[in-house]
Amino acid sequence: MQGQELLQSLLQATSETFYMVSISTVVAIVLGLPLGLLLVMTGPGNLLDFPQVHKVLGAIVNTGRSFPFIILLVVLTPLTRLIVGTSIGSTAALVPLTLAAIPFFGRIAETSILEVDKGLIEAAQAMGCNYWQIVLKVLIPEALPSLVLGMTILIVSLLNSSAMAGAVGGGGLGNLAIQYGYQRFDVGVMFSTIVVLIALVQIIQFIGDLIAQRMSRNVQ
Repeated sequence: MQGQELLQSLLQATSETFYMVSISTVVAIVLGLPLGLLLVMTGPGNLLDFPQVHKVLGAIVNTGRSFPFIILLVVLTPLTRLIVGTSIGSTAALVPLTLAAIPFFGRIAETSILEVDKGLIEAAQAMGCNYWQIVLKVLIPEALPSLVLGMTILIVSLLNSSAMAGAVGGGGLGNLAIQYGYQRFDVGVMFSTIVVLIALVQIIQFIGDLIAQRMSRNVQ
């Protein structure tokens, strides 16, 4: 693959990767953050204190995180076909990417929220705040810098997983690297996709760190 053709292929593959990563990230945050909050609040001695619920949620999260992504891609093929009508392409890859990301970010969110000073929670309770007020005005704002770093980890992880999805025709940079770089022995394509992936990870990490630092200053 030469010159203009390589550039067009890289742009197309990068746009497919952005499509997969952005949608799965949004869904994982929307569903994973409440999951993390529930894991914290139902823990022993916490706001809701439902140890049984905490154990069930923890078991579900651990089960979801225990599957290697490449196996999850294969296992979820029937579900993927049922939801999107196909098991090949960027849209099909969204199903396993999202289902793998939700418990992953749920555990990250739990860790971030557990770092919040319990004295702030006790002070909010002493002021008569209800559960929702404590969550929205104490837990999330105080945990936000750490949550942003967790979101950065999530995005980088999804970027890596989306590349892995190329092994089963998931589209994106991984598919380009496998289809042309590996199967057709095109070293130029393989090297180019690696460079693009490294650059994307560096940019994402830089932006995430910068936002988290600024939020940390605001919280302090």
